[in-house]
Amino acid sequence: MQKPSVGGIVHYRSYGTPRREFTAECRAAIITAVEDDHTVSLAAINPTGLFFHEKSHYVDPDGEGGHVGGTWHWPERVD
Repeated sequence: MQKPSVGGIVHYRSYGTPRREFTAECRAAIITAVEDDHTVSLAAINPTGLFFHEKSHYVDPDGEGGHVGGTWHWPERVD
C-alpha cells in the first residue's frame, strides 16, 4: 500500500444524510495531517464547499468494509 503524506490526494467517502437529500459518495480530498499509515486528517472538496474531517480511517473500497462513510481510500486507477 502507498504511504499517505501531507498534500496527497485521496478519496473521502461522505456519509450522506439520513433522509437521503444527499447520498453518500466519494469526494476528492487533500491529506492535511498523517497519524499513521491508516489514519489521516482531510480537507474534502465538495461542489458546495470544503469539509474537514479529523482522524479518517483507511478502508479498501474493494474489500470487506466496502465504501463506508467517513473513511478514505486511494483513487481508483482509470485507464
